[in-house]
Amino acid sequence: MSHTPHELAEEFPDKVDLMHQLKTSDAHFAKLFDEYHELNRAVHRAETNVEPMEELAEVELRKKRAHLKDEIWGLLAKADSTA
Repeated sequence: MSHTPHELAEEFPDKVDLMHQLKTSDAHFAKLFDEYHELNRAVHRAETNVEPMEELAEVELRKKRAHLKDEIWGLLAKADSTA
């Protein structure tokens, strides 16, 4: 398993400018973006044993992160199609 953080700029490198634009113009997107960032940091800290946690709790964090990433991708795709 990789212990590399899953930063959104690395996950969607072709959408960096759009993410920046949406963070400043769409409060819902900005909220999801910030939630993803915080959750991603928590997962990374757990994976690297900086803040160890039970495996089940870590798996739940990863599931929440994946759900947020899917939701963010949906907003990016929608914004891209209307641009």
